[in-house]
Amino acid sequence: MDTNPLAPLQHFLPQVWFCILGLFLFLYILLDGFDLGIGILSLTASSEQRRNILMTSLGNVWDANETWLVLMGGSLFGAFPLAYATILNALYLPAVIMVVGLILRAVSFEFRENANNKRVWNLTFGVGSFLAALGQGFAVGTVFEGINVDAAGNFAGSMWDWLTWHSVLVALTLIQGYVLIGSTYLIYKTSGELQNTHYKTATIATWTTLIGAILITITAPIFHVQVREQLFQPPLFYVFAAIPLLGVFLIAMLLRSLKRREESMPLVWTFLIFLMSFIGLGFVIFPNIIPPSVTIYEASAAPSSQVFMLIFVAFLIPIMLAYNLYNYLVFRGKVVA
Repeated sequence: MDTNPLAPLQHFLPQVWFCILGLFLFLYILLDGFDLGIGILSLTASSEQRRNILMTSLGNVWDANETWLVLMGGSLFGAFPLAYATILNALYLPAVIMVVGLILRAVSFEFRENANNKRVWNLTFGVGSFLAALGQGFAVGTVFEGINVDAAGNFAGSMWDWLTWHSVLVALTLIQGYVLIGSTYLIYKTSGELQNTHYKTATIATWTTLIGAILITITAPIFHVQVREQLFQPPLFYVFAAIPLLGVFLIAMLLRSLKRREESMPLVWTFLIFLMSFIGLGFVIFPNIIPPSVTIYEASAAPSSQVFMLIFVAFLIPIMLAYNLYNYLVFRGKVVA
């Protein structure tokens, strides 16, 4: 007879931590997504004055946005140590690309403020934003496609397994998604001619993101057996069928709000599109933490460790959410030159 009082939690806790990690990843992609999107858009700014407005719109929020990435990495290490080791081993180069991009962004943002000639720092900030988004796209594409592991769940592939046509497609689509959310955020934060410019960039990014999403949705079940087997089994099949229909509706509402020159609703519809896409990705992956073969139950830490971390996170999440909300409320309103 099992006398371990935590034994009943061995099935429940991994599911809880899977949802918590999903929440952290979603908040990071959502909040730092518009951050990276504005950085990419800064490369196309027609004047230094416009670029100053773009940078000012980020000045008080971008540090807080990246804290969710740190929290997600620490939580993955504590809750699913096997997944942490295997995924980082498989995604070593994409992680390096992302970190280099984030470092370039941070250095450029600070040095640009005090530089007389801002051209170099403008370029490195935009390039850093692009590299960070590219690395994240490769990582998402590789996890979605699957990681080659041995019987013990350790990485058994090569250092270039992440570089496939499908991961490239996912990376380019994610970059377009970041440009979309960055454009809709700038519509909300700017006015005049600059706002009109980003109505145009948002419309273009909506169509390019839609095209990428359609290609991913069509090709994933065709070329990846595990995705096809996962999706076409009831009841997940009905969810999979409903998500594209909901996506088309949200895209239509986004294009409608852009055409009507609404200010806040394009950002709201974009948030909902990201949420819908993220829920769909979660359904495809669950219950795996290292697709296609290692589940959350096989990779989870001891229940005692997960309970201890859960107590800590239960206090931390409300504090971080409150801080982020307070930050955005304090710095709400239009950005002017």
